[in-house]
Amino acid sequence: MKNIAKIDFSSEIFFNTSRSSGAGGQNVNKVETKVELRFDLNASVLLDDTEKVKIKEKLKNQINQENELLVVCQESRSQLKNKELALKKFKELLTSALTVQKKRKPTKPTLEKIEKRLKTKRINAEKKATRARPVQD
Repeated sequence: MKNIAKIDFSSEIFFNTSRSSGAGGQNVNKVETKVELRFDLNASVLLDDTEKVKIKEKLKNQINQENELLVVCQESRSQLKNKELALKKFKELLTSALTVQKKRKPTKPTLEKIEKRLKTKRINAEKKATRARPVQD
């Protein structure tokens, strides 16, 4: 697996800016701080075909009809800061999509754990049985 953090995607990434929504007074009305990062998966030279397939499977909700991975950031009031955050988020997404999860080894509970569970179960059953009202004839 490649180290995504060290790859320079700047030649394959496109940024769009627009006015951000939410609070911010005049800053919201005047300045385009919202940043949208677009990465075309099909046109990418830096990723091989197997990596592209993995990314398409795991990040299908962030990929549009044109096979572009979209990352939107409007957290900061600064466009530059939002660009940096979007790029960081983009690299984190790719890293998480390309990491292979370790296979789970099924385990059985130990005899001691089984006995402990049954003992507590018995105690709770007795506790609840004593709470019941006596039957009247």
